[in-house]
Amino acid sequence: MAERDEPTGALVRPYAVTRGRTRPKVDIAIEALIETTVRGRTAHSRPGGGHGQEQQQIATMCESRVQSLAEISARLHLPLGVARVLVADMAADGLVSVHEPTSLDDNEAVGTELLERVLSGLRRL
Repeated sequence: MAERDEPTGALVRPYAVTRGRTRPKVDIAIEALIETTVRGRTAHSRPGGGHGQEQQQIATMCESRVQSLAEISARLHLPLGVARVLVADMAADGLVSVHEPTSLDDNEAVGTELLERVLSGLRRL
């Protein structure tokens, strides 16, 4: 195998970013809105704040305006599962707040209006 044909570290990176975990501490909906907390702003501004590069990017992204989990995943070029694990960890540490979508009735199926808004947002990406 030629040197240029050897696999790169990018193939293992998502596994390394989540420290091998594939399940988040809490389940977060794809359309949930993520916002950096005051604690998150302070933590990511300190050099070597104990958080990885991806967490710092998420904190910076969600500081100026709230972002959906889908937007975070797309903008950071991370698989959705990896973004979900990272955001759940950050929420558990109080670095971000997660605003889950609500419905009028918990037994009600997801409305078409919500699906249309999500689809519209994805198209804008």
